[in-house]
Amino acid sequence: MERIDIYPLSRGLIAGLRTPDGRRLVTYGTSDTPDGRPLDGDTVFEIGSITKVFTALLLADMVARGEVALDDPVAKYLPVGLPGGVNLARRNGKQITLLDLATYTSGVPNMPDNFAPRDPANPYADYTVAQLYGFLNRYVPRYDPGTHYEYANLGFALLGHALSLRAGRSYEDLVIERICVPLGLDSTRITLSASMRARLAPGHNSSLDPVPNWDLPTLAGAGALRSTANDLFSFLEACLALRETPLAPAFASMLSVRRHAWSEMDVAQGWFVSSRHDDSIVWKNGETGGYSSFIGYSLTNRVASIVLSTTANFRNSDEIGFHLVNAAYPLIKQRRAIAIHPALLAAYVGSYAIRPGFILAITQRDGRLFVTPTYQGTYELFAESESAFFLRVVDAQVTFERSGDGRGTAPALVLHQNGRDLRGERVP
Repeated sequence: MERIDIYPLSRGLIAGLRTPDGRRLVTYGTSDTPDGRPLDGDTVFEIGSITKVFTALLLADMVARGEVALDDPVAKYLPVGLPGGVNLARRNGKQITLLDLATYTSGVPNMPDNFAPRDPANPYADYTVAQLYGFLNRYVPRYDPGTHYEYANLGFALLGHALSLRAGRSYEDLVIERICVPLGLDSTRITLSASMRARLAPGHNSSLDPVPNWDLPTLAGAGALRSTANDLFSFLEACLALRETPLAPAFASMLSVRRHAWSEMDVAQGWFVSSRHDDSIVWKNGETGGYSSFIGYSLTNRVASIVLSTTANFRNSDEIGFHLVNAAYPLIKQRRAIAIHPALLAAYVGSYAIRPGFILAITQRDGRLFVTPTYQGTYELFAESESAFFLRVVDAQVTFERSGDGRGTAPALVLHQNGRDLRGERVP
């Protein structure tokens, strides 16, 4: 495995490769566990949205057992009637099916509009089933179910919830019984055992600051699982039919239905399928407040990769994961942050209009610079020169135009993203 320079984009990272010759695992950085244990295949990470693949596998297994059908309306498995139940709206007479939820084409949004966490550091912890039902009771799908791709945490949360109700078990118990036990995944859980807690590597945000773990009691099917590289190796080996498992028919069926997302990418049940470089790569990534993750495998060369990071920077994890599976996928340019004087940062503070209705608000705090795009979160900007900055959470850069004497406020900035250079002038 070639050397991949990931500094300073992760506090600690594990990259794994599964080839016909077996497993290979390399590590970078530290685990930051209280006992100082090194990173290894048994280190525990939050895997975020990779949980969605487990939820989709639950669906495939329940279909194989005859417990549900892909074209069943999700409403069939939800309590109905008010108060306390759900009355899901239809669109043009069409109901949301389990398959629609599993293929990101249900018409529900990424997140419900009544999501208002009391603790931003653990944002999903206080969202309740009653709030979920309240949202669903008044929501009308924006698109006919099954026709439009839109990434939806809410969709997979609803799918996991419905399957749990159908089985009469909690989501975690269902995952353990139907997936973890058959595959021997002893360190893939939501609730940490004493052993898993001792092996849990603390998470960090994109600025490499420690952050709390996340809890997702209601939206568990979207991103609540914790796991290890060794368990994910076993999971991928089952995906590739490299080991015998009673889940083999369910794994095979997960790719049987694909819906188009965008150029060179389809969605299957839980998985994304990217078709580039004469290859088809089946993959899923994940990110929580302090972790990022990637799993994927090639349908052509049957190579699989795992990337687990103790830092919320999915862009870095994705591109390492793709590159390991197929070297034709390039690695990102690694940018190095430098320190600049806080007085210079003050000249950049202000609001800049990229287009009507879309503003980048630049703020300064504790000698650091941050950007808040309209209707989005706040992210740190890292300097690579006195006027050029970059983000770690996405592949984007910001260049500030300097005043004539170099000491006044910046009159404008340029956002560099997705191959475009978008200029924004300072606004009052």
